[in-house]
Parts: sequence; C-alpha cells; structure tokens
Amino acid sequence: MSALKRMTEQFPQTSLWNDSANIAELRQSISFGAVGATCNPVIALAVIRNHLDLWAPRLAQLAREHPQAGEAELGWKAVELMSQEAASLLTGAFEEHRGVNGRLSIQTDPRLHRSAAALADQAERFSQLAPNIIVKIPATATGLEAIEEATWRGVSVNVTVSFTCAQAVAAGEAIERGLARRDAAGLETARMGPVVTIMVGRLDDWIKESAKRRRLAGDPGVYEWAGVAAFKRAYQVYQERGLRARLLSAAFRNTLHASEFVGGRVVISPPFGWQKLINDDDLALPARIDAPVRPEVLEALRRVPEFRQAYEPDGLAPAEFEAFGATAKTLRQFLDADAALDALVRDVLIPAP
Repeated sequence: MSALKRMTEQFPQTSLWNDSANIAELRQSISFGAVGATCNPVIALAVIRNHLDLWAPRLAQLAREHPQAGEAELGWKAVELMSQEAASLLTGAFEEHRGVNGRLSIQTDPRLHRSAAALADQAERFSQLAPNIIVKIPATATGLEAIEEATWRGVSVNVTVSFTCAQAVAAGEAIERGLARRDAAGLETARMGPVVTIMVGRLDDWIKESAKRRRLAGDPGVYEWAGVAAFKRAYQVYQERGLRARLLSAAFRNTLHASEFVGGRVVISPPFGWQKLINDDDLALPARIDAPVRPEVLEALRRVPEFRQAYEPDGLAPAEFEAFGATAKTLRQFLDADAALDALVRDVLIPAP
C-alpha cells in the first residue's frame, strides 16, 4: 500500500486532493486515496499546452459551436470542459463523503478580481457545471465580500491566493457568516464543503525573497518552515473559533507541506509529482498537526517582518491583503496565464502564416 493511501486510511479526517485537473494524473491520484482535485489558470494552461494534440481540435470545435465567441471566452469554455470531465471522476467520493469531499475546484476569472459582484455571480454559475464543483475565490478584501455572498447562495468555496494566517482567518470567518445566513434561513449547509487554501510553498518563496532583499544571512533552512508555521497557527485559530471550513495545504516546495499537517481535519493537495515522490520514497506520515514548530525556528523566522505579517492572525488587515508580496505576485501570474491562454487559442484559430 502506498504511503499516501496508508495516510488516508489511518487518518480519514486528513483528505488528499490532487493539485491538477489532468485526467490521467487524477485517475492515479484517486488510487492513492485522493478525494478531490483542482484547476486554475496556470494548471489549465499547462494541461492544454502539454496535450495540444487533444485540445487543439477541441478548441476548434468549441469555436465552431460558438462562432461569435472571442479568444478569452473560448479559453474559459475549455477550462469549464476540463473541470467537468475531472469532476466526473470524483462523483463516487462526492456521494461517499456527503459533499464534503469529492469536489473539483474551478477558479474564478482573475480578471474579475476587482468586483465582488462579478466574482460571486461567476462562482454561482460555475457551481452549476456539476453537482460536485467547488469554486475558487481570492483572499482579498474584495474577495472576502464575494466569498460570503457566494457561500450564502449555496456555493462551496475554495479560498485561493491565500498565504497568511490573517487571510485564512478572515476568509474562514467570511465563509462562517455565509453559512450562518443559510442556517438562519433554514437552507442546507451540511453537504457544503468549503476549504481555505494556504499556498504554503509560495509563502516560503516570498519569505526567502524578503530575507534576501533585507540582507538577512540566517540559516536558509528555517525559511522552509514559514508556510508550515503560518498554516499551523491558522489551524489553531480555526479550532479555537469553531470555524467550519477546512484548511488546505497547496503550492508544495517540500514534503513538510504534507507531513506536518497529517492528523488534522485538513486537506493536503500536492501536485502529482510530489505524490509520486512521497509514495516512491515510502515517506512516513504520522500525525504531526499538533507538533509545534521549534521555538528557535520561529525566532529566526520572526527576524523577517513579512513573516510576522504572515504568522500573526492580525498581521495584516483585509485592505492590505492584495498588496502583500505573495498575493500580488500570484495574482499577476494568474493574469499572465489568462493572457497566455488567450494567445494559445488565437494560435489554434488563426495559425501563423
């Protein structure tokens, strides 16, 4: 039995999701115990580029079916199609877990990031693509409004572009407000499966970059713990406040981003390559969610002001979320991926002479 399969059987409250909507990878990940998967502009672009023999004719067919659609609309129709196909592989887990797992994450268009109404409306529409869709909305001040509104409308939300304890807590509380409004109205919430992602590896990246900019010459190994520390702090706050959403660990850079969260009521979402590595090395995965980060590591991390912002529950105000370095870099990357997908569709429809 694989290491990840053993983990999911020993700790059923710790769920494994696949950080890709690639069908072949998802099938194998399910054999490892995965009960969810995700898609975003970067993932969708990579899947289409790497399998252009499959997707070029499908894009051409979409263009024939929608003769007035532009490149951006056709690209997003491909993302929707990709998401629906991946979601179909998870319907068994969706029923088994009564809606809490078995979900495919599709991301709202990053070009809508300035409009809470547009994000909530698109989230509601995406949620109707399949019964087991969960919709990604960014953890920005605008996104928090959309998260509460979409939750109130019955959309299971996966909070994304989230790196800090403050973002995770604010997002969890926005989801809680939406769920409470549904509870008060007598609407169903038990089969909703909201999660709040912390992109732990991207936080590590930002802390390393910040330390370098500040010419801090500490042990570079401590920066591998930044995302772990922020995630564990957020998990502690979730337990204290009784927030119903689960935290999700994503953007892997090392195996700590799986092993340190085992045993918690959380989702671990490694890219398929990391799943293979963990299984091939037969990594031991005991419960470690309650194991604290060593005091000397936290002390070293606290030398970086950006880590203090990321670690403390009140380290950032919602108005500051979008300007936090990891947030700004990731939003820009998602916007760039949107533009690159537009260009790819253009090349399919109008090949260069």
